[in-house]
Amino acid sequence: MLVVRTPDERFDGLTDFPYEPVYTDVRAADGTTLRVAHVDVGPSDAPETILCMHGEPTWSYLYRHMIPVLVEAGHRVIAPDLVGFGRSDKPTATSDYSYEAHVDWMSQWLLTNNFHRLTLVCQDWGSLIGLRLATSLSQRFSRIVLGNGGLPTGDPPPNDAFLAWREFSQNTPVFQVGKIVEGGCATKPLGSAVVAAYDAPFPDDEFKAGARIFPTLVPASVDAPSSSENRAAWEVLATWTKPFVCMFSDSDPVTRNGEWAFRKHVPGCEGMPHTTIAGAGHFLQEDRGPEFASAIVDFVARHP
Repeated sequence: MLVVRTPDERFDGLTDFPYEPVYTDVRAADGTTLRVAHVDVGPSDAPETILCMHGEPTWSYLYRHMIPVLVEAGHRVIAPDLVGFGRSDKPTATSDYSYEAHVDWMSQWLLTNNFHRLTLVCQDWGSLIGLRLATSLSQRFSRIVLGNGGLPTGDPPPNDAFLAWREFSQNTPVFQVGKIVEGGCATKPLGSAVVAAYDAPFPDDEFKAGARIFPTLVPASVDAPSSSENRAAWEVLATWTKPFVCMFSDSDPVTRNGEWAFRKHVPGCEGMPHTTIAGAGHFLQEDRGPEFASAIVDFVARHP
């Protein structure tokens, strides 16, 4: 496996993101060592730790408007960069990426750091991977906050908005990460400094294999890779009684109405303060980060 590492200077002077990375080594199936970066902010002995998992093609920078609100409320915040994104290492071949590999890498990362008493906050691919972590390592998780995400099995198949995104990701000759994030927001323009921050992890196309291939890894049919593993995770969720809340935005065509599968089938969703974040697109952390974070703070306080 050939791996590249984004030069540190690409992350100098980022807008509203003064956080230094913490690095953890995990091992790929072929023996390659991969370095996973995460942000760790707030008191290490805080009673609650908020695990913020980003999706594609973003990185932990996505949570910069939320971290201060969560820390001010007394929480520890952990925000990792998935392999292929942010300050984490990036395999250069699309064939090096699979859904199950990412679950394995992030499971290793979580266990190596011995994180526990976690409230999972997840969106996009952060939910596809984060919900797998929560269902396989359930003793380490106290609550789940799902925003604009899911756990697809291919039944039902993806909607037209996702299929259009998948086709675009594979066929566009130029994959402009910052502009893609901007296009998924309700608030436009993001500004050149913010667009540049989302572009920072990717100096050139060699660094974008993960960002390119991720849409094709979503199980789109019942016989797709990882569909059976996700069905097994749904079986765990069907017995999940710990607090589980859905906080979806009002303007995301990709995940619209995706919360209802969870609200119907996860016992822990009953009686929870499910809410719609107004004025937000797919990347609700970017559009309405402080509002989203405040809702999480209230949820954690009310549902110990």
